[in-house]
Amino acid sequence: MRTSSLLPKKQEASEIPPPSRRTVKGGYSQPSRARLKFNDLLSKWTFLGPTTLLLLALLAYPIFYTIQISFSELNLATFAPKGWVGWENYKDAITDPGFLNSLKVTGIYLVLALPLQMVLGFGIAYLLNVEWKWRGLVRALFLIPMVVAPVVAGGVWKMLLDPLWGIVNYMLGFVGIGPLNWLGDPNLAMISIVLIDTWRWTPFIVLIASAAMLALPRDVFEAAAVDGARWWHTLIHVSLPLLASAIGAVFVVRWLGAVKMFDIALAATRGGPGQSTNVVNLYIYEEAFRSLKFAESSAMAVIVLVLTMIMTMIFLRTTKKLEDRF
Repeated sequence: MRTSSLLPKKQEASEIPPPSRRTVKGGYSQPSRARLKFNDLLSKWTFLGPTTLLLLALLAYPIFYTIQISFSELNLATFAPKGWVGWENYKDAITDPGFLNSLKVTGIYLVLALPLQMVLGFGIAYLLNVEWKWRGLVRALFLIPMVVAPVVAGGVWKMLLDPLWGIVNYMLGFVGIGPLNWLGDPNLAMISIVLIDTWRWTPFIVLIASAAMLALPRDVFEAAAVDGARWWHTLIHVSLPLLASAIGAVFVVRWLGAVKMFDIALAATRGGPGQSTNVVNLYIYEEAFRSLKFAESSAMAVIVLVLTMIMTMIFLRTTKKLEDRF
């Protein structure tokens, strides 16, 4: 008699339920889509939660507190809003000649500084990507201005541009120029601020532009060389279209940094001579912490924030159109 027939038959492999299934009335079914979605969302917010709370504490709270103060009268004894005044602080801000002049000064600074830094940054990056001796050393030296604190940079350049003892006027004297009162002449003070800011921030653009150029496909340039394209044709018709998205992104990042101009102007000129370099952030700082007009200054800060957001949205849309075109 065969004993194998008395043993239970092994369950077929296809009948063994996978561990991920659950039993429902004699059958097996996959977990519900809603449960999977909930588990995925829970796992994401487990990692994002602490960072979100930190951003809310360090970023969102100061912004909402500033907005609250801008619509209130501030009690300097308790440093808390004392009473609702509506749009009065905003009316005072937009009718303040000093605030309007600071917006104008900031606009002049942005128009002068941003194009100069973008052209120099991408031009230097283009030269640094060409094979030549000491290229690595020069690329490393270009990073030095980035690690210098803005206040230190402003103070050092204030000594370099001194009309009596500064080395810049000393060097210009060899070619018969000067001495120039770089920081004391209203016509030269803004140019000086732009030059100092360009010295400090152009290496940042060089760094980003160099990385973007290294990521360009080499076969396109080889094809252009085979077709006999000159270097300027390659630059205009190949390099710039491929770098359009990178140029737009760098411009937006640098724009957001330039709008916050404060440290260099404070250390080099303190907004002078007169009001020629009194950028908007420096003016708001002076009104708040020297004149103790915190409510009006908060309204000015909110106005600047709204204008910055509008301009940033315009630049982002323009960047998106450049990416779609090229």
